Amino acid sequence: MKRFYAATPKGLEYLLVDELTELGAVNAKEGQAVVHFEAELDAAYRICLWSRLASRIVLVLDEVQAKTAEQIYDGVKGIFWPGVFAPQNDFAVDFHGGNREIRNSQFGALKVKDAIVDSFMEEWGTRPTVSKQSPQIRIDCALRADKLLVGLNLTGAAMHQRGYRLDKGKAPMRENLAAAVLMRSGWTQAMDKPLIDPFCGSGTLLVEAALMATDTAPLLQRQSWGFDHWAGHQPALWREVLTEAQVRANRGQNHCKTRFIGRDINRRVLSIAKENAERAGVASLIQFEGGDATNMPSPPATQGYVVANPPYGERLGDMPALLHLFARLGQQFKAEWAGWQVSLLCSDPMLLSALRLKAEKQYKLYNGALEVILANYPITEGVGGRVFGEDFANRLKKNLKGLAKWVKQQDIDCYRVYDADLPEYNVAIDRYQDWVVVQEYAPPKSVPEQKARQRLIDVLLHLPEVLEVDPQQVIVKVRQQQKGKGQYEKLAQEHEELKVNEYGAKFLVNLTDYLDTGLFLDHRLARRYIQEHAQDKRFLNLFAYTGSASVHAAVGGARATTTVDMSKTYLRWAEDNFSLNRLRGREHRFIQADCLAWLEACPEQFDFIFIDPPTFSNSKRMEKTFDVQRDHLWLMTQLKRILAPGGEILFSNNKRHFKMDEEGIRELGLVAKNITAQTQSPDFARNKQIHNAWVLHHAE
Repeated sequence: MKRFYAATPKGLEYLLVDELTELGAVNAKEGQAVVHFEAELDAAYRICLWSRLASRIVLVLDEVQAKTAEQIYDGVKGIFWPGVFAPQNDFAVDFHGGNREIRNSQFGALKVKDAIVDSFMEEWGTRPTVSKQSPQIRIDCALRADKLLVGLNLTGAAMHQRGYRLDKGKAPMRENLAAAVLMRSGWTQAMDKPLIDPFCGSGTLLVEAALMATDTAPLLQRQSWGFDHWAGHQPALWREVLTEAQVRANRGQNHCKTRFIGRDINRRVLSIAKENAERAGVASLIQFEGGDATNMPSPPATQGYVVANPPYGERLGDMPALLHLFARLGQQFKAEWAGWQVSLLCSDPMLLSALRLKAEKQYKLYNGALEVILANYPITEGVGGRVFGEDFANRLKKNLKGLAKWVKQQDIDCYRVYDADLPEYNVAIDRYQDWVVVQEYAPPKSVPEQKARQRLIDVLLHLPEVLEVDPQQVIVKVRQQQKGKGQYEKLAQEHEELKVNEYGAKFLVNLTDYLDTGLFLDHRLARRYIQEHAQDKRFLNLFAYTGSASVHAAVGGARATTTVDMSKTYLRWAEDNFSLNRLRGREHRFIQADCLAWLEACPEQFDFIFIDPPTFSNSKRMEKTFDVQRDHLWLMTQLKRILAPGGEILFSNNKRHFKMDEEGIRELGLVAKNITAQTQSPDFARNKQIHNAWVLHHAE
């Protein structure tokens, strides 16, 4: 009886214990991503050929002390290597794990390689060659704490590489994960039942299922093995195991009556699936057809299983379209597939929630490094359900109706259609031409995460229909308070840009890559005020962001504009906005600087100053921090100094309950007028405190 271990993806350990035991292993015990077991050599050969779940099978040669690199070297060198392979064979070392002393797997592999080579030199006076490309012998080392398991990889190439899949298509599922999904779905206990994969891709699930149904060993077509050049290999025993497997496969191919159907909307991927099935020898058993998974033909008369790996995006921006896909799937299953078992693999619980189906069981698995959920749904007669989110949809319709006349009158492309009108649907929704941006506010701790997720699903499912937009043109963001440089950091690299219009000015907005789009819609009327009052003025824009206020000043006939912001990214964006409006010339300046420091040192004067400072900031020029409530008088002192006679300041900020120190303002020799109401447009009527605005000028 020899000692072995089988590596496997996380989440498959318990399944693998059962599989190995059935194949002849004894004392099988699971660890993390590994199962240790004992077996006779014929059982080990059978496991190499038949295991559908393992990644590699390793014969343990020895377990050595491994507290230090020297212990590893001495322990490995002490193994009688000529009894494992001959010096004319080339080899490679795979090293997994680490401890306090050995933190680098390459270093560990190097120590093992040196020990093996030195052992051969002492015993034979010659050394084997180290080969990284298709070595004849693979030594597998697993380091845990202060022990190193040193073994021979009997299978060679990874066992999920069955040999039938050359072109994997997009987002491939590994073959051993596909086998695990089929086992967990329950289909392997009823292999005479039809199996349908409506998102078959390169056909992995169906090919693995057909191999199971025909009693075909998954690695029957493998030509080379890790034990081929092993000194302990018994070719006659191996041929017996191989011959038995071939006989079983031939018999299974002749007797298999199971119906397999694969659908995919991508015709190129379907052709790959057909080629894979052909190489696996099961092409005659699988019916491949093109088509949308949400518009499948009526199911076969014999009830069976739907097992699939639908698309699931890793970006939040993919979510609206995917939610609609899953919602339509759920509706279709409930309407037409009663009596069937449905198993779907997915990485996001939100998508599974959109099915509106009740899972009988859920399993946590891993698709590579990605954690995924396999959910099993029994589709029962009469399953239905009410429509969720109707109150949100009705409120959105009401808002649209109320804004329709105003929007038609305005020369704008972008406006807000909903802003947390219903507390349970805590989102802001902005329309940019035919695109919609949904910002989900972080829910209070009192709202369970699952409930908040379900409400967001309701929003995203109703939005496209009510607003008459494509779900793929709905962008989702999570709105949270940004700290430090967070406001300047990218969220994504999708670069979904639009050119939009606002009162005769044009702007580039980026709907995906940043928390904000480049245009604060609530300041729309403040910008129009600037355009109407900028004629022949020297205009200064502090904390300028993407320079939209400067563009409006220039469009309004400003003599010169100066745009100041600390971000190079936003200043480049501001310059692009000027170019878009064909505004060029030396009279338009763009300055990267800490605005407060620049303001304190500025020697110039301006006729019109717009400043929209942050509510709170760490500024180099302040002793501690900048707080707009606490420090606005200091700010006005600096602004007054550079304000030309007869000039005006438009001061805006977003601090809720901001209170202007009017007495202090008068003592500075300034007059302040609150124009907040004039700068709030109907689409922001619900949020009276989204910003406040003041016009200031010199006292007479």
